[in-house]
Amino acid sequence: MAVSNLSELWREITIAQPIQPRWLVLTAGSVALATVSYRPAWRVARNAVTIAHEGGHAIAALITGRRLSGIRLHADTSGITVSYGKPYGFGMVLTAACGYVAPSLFGLGGAALLGRGHITALLWGCVGLLALMLLMLRNFFGLLSVLATGVLAFVVSWYADARVQAAFAYLAVWFLLLGGVRPVFELQWQRRGGKAPNSDADQLGKLTRLPAGLWVFVFVVVTLGSVVLGGHWLVPDAFHNTATTH
Repeated sequence: MAVSNLSELWREITIAQPIQPRWLVLTAGSVALATVSYRPAWRVARNAVTIAHEGGHAIAALITGRRLSGIRLHADTSGITVSYGKPYGFGMVLTAACGYVAPSLFGLGGAALLGRGHITALLWGCVGLLALMLLMLRNFFGLLSVLATGVLAFVVSWYADARVQAAFAYLAVWFLLLGGVRPVFELQWQRRGGKAPNSDADQLGKLTRLPAGLWVFVFVVVTLGSVVLGGHWLVPDAFHNTATTH
C-alpha cells in the first residue's frame, strides 16, 4: 500500500475492492474447514478463536459499564478475562454470554464487510482491535500471540498484493465462522465428563437460574446460524463480476 498522507490512507481503507472469484472464496472456506477439522492444525489455530472469545468477554464488559481488569491467554488455548462490577444482573450475564459466540459474531461482521468488497477495511479493523486488546493483556504468552496475529494482519494489509489480501481475509473470516462452532461442542463434551464445572454456560445457569444446557443450545444456535448467514453473504457475491475498482 503506497500512501503519502492520512487522507489517502483513509481512502485506501474505506474503498471497496473488486468482488473475488468464486474459486477463491470456496478454497478459503475449504482450507478453514480442514484447519478446524484436523486436530493438530486446530490445536495451533485455536489460539485465534481464544483471542476472539476473550475479546468478546472484554467488549461486553466495557459496553455494560463493568471495569475491565485484564486478559490472560494461555498456551493450552484457554484464557480468562477479569472484570469488576456487580456479580449479577444484565452486565454480568452479557459478559459471560459473549465469549463462546464472539468468534462467530466477529466472523459474521467480517462476512458482511467482505460481501461488500471491504477487504482492506476488514484487515485494518482487525489490526485496530488487536492493538486495543494488547493494552489489556496481563501475561507474556497473551502479548506474544496477539502481537504476532496483529503483525501478520498488518503485513498482509500493507505489503501484500490485492489477491493475497483477499485470500487472507476470506480465510480469516471463514475460520472464525467455522472455528466458532467446534468449541461449543467441545464445551458440552467436557461438561458431560464433569471436566468443566465452572464453564461460561454453568456460570450463566447460576446467574439466570436457567439450565446450563439451555445456554449451550443458545451457543449452538448462534454459531451455526452465523455460519449459514455468513456463508450466504460470502458465497453469492462471488458469482458477480462487477464491482467497484480503484
